[in-house]
Amino acid sequence: MAQFGNSYTGLFRHTLDDKNRVTIPSGWRAAHAEGEQFLATPHPDGYIAVLPPEEIAKLRSKIEAIALSDGSGQDFAARFFAQTQTLGFDKQGRIMLNAELLTHAGIAKDAVLVGSLTKFSLYSPDRWTRVEQRTAGENFGDLMRRLGI
Repeated sequence: MAQFGNSYTGLFRHTLDDKNRVTIPSGWRAAHAEGEQFLATPHPDGYIAVLPPEEIAKLRSKIEAIALSDGSGQDFAARFFAQTQTLGFDKQGRIMLNAELLTHAGIAKDAVLVGSLTKFSLYSPDRWTRVEQRTAGENFGDLMRRLGI
C-alpha cells in the first residue's frame, strides 16, 4: 500500500465547548504523535487555517529564507506570527482556539472543519455556506479545469 502521509479530507460540524475547544476528527489525529504541534493562523479570506507539522516545516523553510536585511519581509513575518497560535490535541482530541482567531473567523459556537488534503480549516457555518455557493455547479468544474485537476 502506498504511503501518502497525513491526509485531511471530509467535512465535519462541531460545537465549541465553554473553553473554546473543538474536537478534531479522529482520522485527522490518528497519524500524529501525542505532543505534536500545529499552527493555527487567520486566513485573509475569513477562516482559520491549521497547519500540521509537515506544512509548518515548509513554512519554516520559506521564513528562514527571508534575509534579515529584508525589512518588509521581516515585518511580514513578525505580523504573521503575531497572529498565529501554536496548539496541540488534548487527550480527548480537542484543540483550544484563542478569542482572536475565533473572532477573525466569525465562529461563535458552531464550527465547520474542512479538510484540504495537506491541512485543514475551520469556518463559521455562514462563511462555509458562501464557499459552497461560490464553488457550486459549473463554477466547480471551471475551478477544476483552472487548477488542472
